[in-house]
Amino acid sequence: MTVSSTLIRSARLVPVGRPTPTELPVDIRIEGGTVTEIAGGLRPSGAETVIDADGRWAIPGLWDQHAHLTWWAQSRSKLDVSGTSGPGDVLRIVADHVASLPHPWGSGAIVGYGFRTATWYEQPTAAMLDTVSGSHPVILASGDGHTGWLNTKALALLGVPLRDGPLLESEWFDLQQQVSALTAASENIDDLLRATIADAASTGVVGVVDFEMAAGYLEWPERFARGIDQIRIRPVTYPDRLDDVLAAGLRTGSELADGRGLLTMGPLKIFSDGSLNTRTAFCCEPYTDTEHHTLGHQAYDHQSLVELISRGHRRGMDIALHAIGDAAVDQALSAFEATGARGGIEHVQLIRHDDIRRMRELGVRASVQPAHLVDDREVARQCWSDRTDRCFALRSMLRGGVTLALGSDAPVAPLDPRIAMAAAVDRGADATTEPWNPDEALTPAQALSASTDGQTTVAVGSRGDVVLLDDNPIASGTSTQMGTRLRALGVAATIVRGRPVHLAL
Repeated sequence: MTVSSTLIRSARLVPVGRPTPTELPVDIRIEGGTVTEIAGGLRPSGAETVIDADGRWAIPGLWDQHAHLTWWAQSRSKLDVSGTSGPGDVLRIVADHVASLPHPWGSGAIVGYGFRTATWYEQPTAAMLDTVSGSHPVILASGDGHTGWLNTKALALLGVPLRDGPLLESEWFDLQQQVSALTAASENIDDLLRATIADAASTGVVGVVDFEMAAGYLEWPERFARGIDQIRIRPVTYPDRLDDVLAAGLRTGSELADGRGLLTMGPLKIFSDGSLNTRTAFCCEPYTDTEHHTLGHQAYDHQSLVELISRGHRRGMDIALHAIGDAAVDQALSAFEATGARGGIEHVQLIRHDDIRRMRELGVRASVQPAHLVDDREVARQCWSDRTDRCFALRSMLRGGVTLALGSDAPVAPLDPRIAMAAAVDRGADATTEPWNPDEALTPAQALSASTDGQTTVAVGSRGDVVLLDDNPIASGTSTQMGTRLRALGVAATIVRGRPVHLAL
């Protein structure tokens, strides 16, 4: 991507920190990747791209602060097994797909995505998949990404000791590169990523923090060199590659080779617990629906977690600490306090009220995915029936002085910040859904502020990342009306560092 000079004419600014946009349209000039002028009647220069906003609303570019880009790109071409109520539903989908395949079929494994077992009365087994898959390897990922359901053929190809039950968390995560290699035969990852990023830009996304379990600091410069360079990317690293990242002289915020100002090193991602759907989120009190996973799973003891965080922190790495249960959040805050590390907690689905104060005092931000409350509502009522008032406590955290950053965790939820903002505002899936814990809802302005990577408005000196919307995103109304408006927001233009990457004018 080259740095472009762009003049946006007749746009109404939406100051994120104030309740109403500017009344009179203004012109916005972007040069060298930065907003350099805002005024009425600016004259275009000869080589400048001119975009007529025609009175549309201008906001800072939107970010997804937690997504798995390659996984999201691949999942969109996979077998959809979401919305299933038990193994039988999934088996019918797989059987129908197998019956539709050409014979012979030699294009890698059959891969599906989206099942959720937390409310199933019967748990999945490899033997079940064997009955409908024939000679094809089958790999199904759960909707929260923490479980893999494989048939016997796939287990053998991946070198996993045969077992009947699913693969859980660390064992499943460790196989992701092998799974990608096994499924790549039928895919062109570059083409999938190009389409995925184009779709993201069409929703106003100018940047993504990429939590892919790969060597993103090496892969993304190569992708940029191949022209996959439309938006900003911050690849994270995981503990198994931390030494390599540090040996390369990188720290959080370092520009990566050939990134042209768009590609920078992200934080060190660490898992401290599991997930709600697998009942492995680490909690202070036992789960209310099971005797088998009393408190969930604690990935590290305090000292081990402190030592790991310190390794990264001493060399300039911010920390992104996965913590879903309230005990995991408590442990995460103790580790931040012990190390003085910078960063945030990913997910924070359940939090004790006193830990909100600790988050503020430590300067630890909450990276949250509001769309998860739609999928996790029934599971939370089942597993955490005595504490749902503390689930997705977005307003409480914001009122308590905690900085929020919104994301999707795609493919767990769609990579679309409009969906995340809407769920934060109306606490549901759509206008027909009863709000869940409406006292924890955000205003549209608060949700927007948590989606712009710290850019409070389009102003002189701000990044040249601007999105033009067909409607006012912070217009008042009932929570249902405001959520509906956010989901339906038309994105007329997405501009990254002065370059239009999406136009629908």
